[in-house]
Amino acid sequence: MSSLETIQDFLAQKRIAVVGVSRNPKDFNSALFRDLRKAGYDAVPVNPQVAEVDGVRCFDRVQAIAPPVDGVLIMTPRNVTDAIARDCVEAGVNRVWMYRAAGPGAVSESAAELCAQNGIRVVAGGCPYMFLPNPVWFHRVHRGLLKLVGKFPK
Repeated sequence: MSSLETIQDFLAQKRIAVVGVSRNPKDFNSALFRDLRKAGYDAVPVNPQVAEVDGVRCFDRVQAIAPPVDGVLIMTPRNVTDAIARDCVEAGVNRVWMYRAAGPGAVSESAAELCAQNGIRVVAGGCPYMFLPNPVWFHRVHRGLLKLVGKFPK
């Protein structure tokens, strides 16, 4: 996972695209999108198969977002992360978070390398819930366990 400073820099941005928001309001991706909005973020949904999420216009690609975003949270399968990273480069995005909780998540080494080559700061792995203030109890427990075993970013 990335440094705590890189994570905090990402979360200091207020306009964040969430790529991979689901049509299903019960999916984790949709819940995180809603919780980011509740936490004061201007979260912008990106999914080419959805017109809107929770009454917010959904964009088909990062480049289509107007006004542009300060960061992009990628919550898609890893096999599309490289294409999304290229979209971020084209859109002039400065920060990317490749979500991962268990398994590979959206993390792609080649996408992270492309981002780095283009001056994009990358959070490779982890979940924003671990770093947001006042998450629900199980995210607080998870954060505590990561700290206990020394795997929480420094």
